[in-house]
Amino acid sequence: MTAFNGSNSSNGTDGANGMQGMSGTNAAEAVTHLTPELWERAGRQLIRKALAEFSHERLLTPEAVADGAAEAAGSRAYRVLSDDGTVEYRFTARRFALDHWQVDAASVSRHRDGAPLPLDALEFFTELRTSLGLSEQILPVYLEEISSTVSGTAYKLTKKPVTSAELARSGFQAIETGMTEGHPCFVANNGRLGFGVHEYHAYAPEAANPIRLIWLAARRDHAAFTSGEGLDYDTLVAQELNEATRERFTARLTALELDPAEYLLLPVHPWQWWNKLSITFAAEVAQQRLVLLGEGDDDYLAQQSIRTFFNTSAPEKHYVKTAMSVLNMGFMRGLSAAYMKATPAINDWLAQLIERDDILKEARFSIIRERAAIGYHHRAYEAATDRYSPYRKMLAALWRESPVPTLAEGERLATMASLLHTDHEGASFAGALIDESGLDAVEWLRPYLHAYLTPVLHSFYAYDLVYMPHGENVILVLGADGTVSRAIFKDIAEEIAVMDPNAVLPPTVDRIRVEVPEDMKLLSIFTDVFDCFFRFLAAALVGEGRLSEEEFWGAVAQCVRSYRESVPQLADRFTEYDLFAEEFRLSCLNRLQLRNNAQMVDLADPAGALQLVGTLKNPLAGLA
Repeated sequence: MTAFNGSNSSNGTDGANGMQGMSGTNAAEAVTHLTPELWERAGRQLIRKALAEFSHERLLTPEAVADGAAEAAGSRAYRVLSDDGTVEYRFTARRFALDHWQVDAASVSRHRDGAPLPLDALEFFTELRTSLGLSEQILPVYLEEISSTVSGTAYKLTKKPVTSAELARSGFQAIETGMTEGHPCFVANNGRLGFGVHEYHAYAPEAANPIRLIWLAARRDHAAFTSGEGLDYDTLVAQELNEATRERFTARLTALELDPAEYLLLPVHPWQWWNKLSITFAAEVAQQRLVLLGEGDDDYLAQQSIRTFFNTSAPEKHYVKTAMSVLNMGFMRGLSAAYMKATPAINDWLAQLIERDDILKEARFSIIRERAAIGYHHRAYEAATDRYSPYRKMLAALWRESPVPTLAEGERLATMASLLHTDHEGASFAGALIDESGLDAVEWLRPYLHAYLTPVLHSFYAYDLVYMPHGENVILVLGADGTVSRAIFKDIAEEIAVMDPNAVLPPTVDRIRVEVPEDMKLLSIFTDVFDCFFRFLAAALVGEGRLSEEEFWGAVAQCVRSYRESVPQLADRFTEYDLFAEEFRLSCLNRLQLRNNAQMVDLADPAGALQLVGTLKNPLAGLA
């Protein structure tokens, strides 16, 4: 936990002498996970994933080789050559629908002139840099992201192994911090460039260390606070900070002969204060447009998204999402003050749409709203940059509802990312829930698909509304028997889009309108749901022998058919956007990051930035 020690000087710049929880960790203790054995295991896992996902994205074209033992085990043997043809990677894999490669990590080996070489994650990318399209500018930064990702995996390998069955019976935050893989598609998915190793131990979600947020007072003439219907600034602050904390912060301002009424309270990530705000915003602090108040009194846990925090002291309180100028998975993880202004209104608009819609209500679909937001405007940086600059995203925060108060008796929560989790024995979390339910896999899938996929379908076909419905953005509500009873979507204002150019939207919500070519609209389901989530879930369940591929995709098709039959008035939309089409275009996520790992999507034209390479055969084709 980060803490302030000592008193603040009169201008508020001398905030601390050290970081509690870090000061007790010496340099050697901080890197105990970096051992030859753990590094080899972690590197092997990453190379396995790289071979699988780069083959899926057609950056690599593995050559099949004869191997009777592999074929007898239901796999095939393959090899991939380095750019210069001198190094050979050998492995076995099973191939599934959507050109999914399930590579056996233990089978991966590396050879030169027939002689074995040790696996090395960094050398893998330098040996294949041309095949992967890594430029001289991108390669070293990407290698740094790979190094950080492997290091994070090595750290996770030091933790006491927990079986998927045990994890499935754990609490909401134990599941959240127990995830080991990160985004299933991205190979460099744990870069977090900007973290020191001591900060990794303090702030990484898998470290599961409690964190206290740092609070600043921001002058009202430089800050903007907005809130949703029925909530104002004073009410929010009273809900989030106890009376003693509020009095302490007020006393800090009055001791500096400042009027508390002229300031708004703003939570910041400790990393952001130490590494950015105290330096990059030094003028604002020196001139008391920003005043350091100290820590709040509640403990939080970092979520998978790094910069979002769950309140463990009072789980019914809001999540807090903060700006964080760390480069991770193709973006600087800041928050735009300008974007924050419309965030509550967008959430209210979507919540009202859901409340009015009978099909979404029948599916028990809901969102956790981003109820309030605050952003700080640094005049000099805003004058020097365009609206997409990271310099405009260094100081903002939002408050998001907690799902905890919505639970009924016997219900529990789990991130949907958990369905793709496998434990140290190779057993899946989804399989553990199926075992708990006593149902067969197809029966278990039906309520899950209705809770998750039906709202995605209806939002698209009825409203031209799309989400970013990956595992980390969805919370599943599980019944006492391990079945899914409903789904909760989050991260709304930054992720949703309305693709209908003629949609009537309130002026405060118009920002979510996007122009997408007609032939690319359905990729919001084909790519984000089928290719980036169901592809992995199907392979995990089929690999465990719980069902066949035909049964998995048959269950998906049945969900689609049931929804289609419930909305005969949308028949023309189904004809225009055919989920049972023979094929769809392959949109490649790693290609985006390999091309530009500082900003992999042009925010001014996100659809135009997509990397489309060939097509995938649709597993629903023929199941209409």
